[in-house]
Amino acid sequence: MKKSTKTTPLVSIYQFTATLQASESKIYQTHVVVPSEIASAFLAEDTKRVVATLTANGKYVEYQCGLIPRGNGKTVIMVNKDHRTNLSIDAGNNVVVQLRNDESKYGLEMPEELAELLKQDTEGDRFFHALPEGKQRTLLYIVFSMKNPTRRIERAIAIVEHLKAHGGKIDYKQLYNDLKVSKRFE
Repeated sequence: MKKSTKTTPLVSIYQFTATLQASESKIYQTHVVVPSEIASAFLAEDTKRVVATLTANGKYVEYQCGLIPRGNGKTVIMVNKDHRTNLSIDAGNNVVVQLRNDESKYGLEMPEELAELLKQDTEGDRFFHALPEGKQRTLLYIVFSMKNPTRRIERAIAIVEHLKAHGGKIDYKQLYNDLKVSKRFE
């Protein structure tokens, strides 16, 4: 384990090499096991969200993710298909991993389309910010996953309208239908 400190005090970067492993989870297909001493260092600071930089084959990807406890002291970070494709890797390949605290407000990037809508809609903003952080991230991901700005705007509107129609609660099945029926879901 290498630990280096950036110029900003209290921001540590942990680096290790790991083998990408196939997951038994139905949610994600591959993960990297975080060495227990590194996971413990983050968890001791009550940090569950990190920024991961994975390097393999002369390429790298950086993304925000969560430290996921898997039992028996094992902690993992997921590696999605897009990241595997970008790095030309799959289960069984080695990857260099760097982890640092995610100091962002939401643990994911706030799409500018949703940010602007929330500035203009105080009720929608109140409902969004009353949600638990994990649900906020889910909604951010739903908007941000669209590459087309028009689609991001449509999704942001659908989400805010859904929150307002359901008193700040999320009915994921209904939200999916709202996005699909309005032809906003690709």
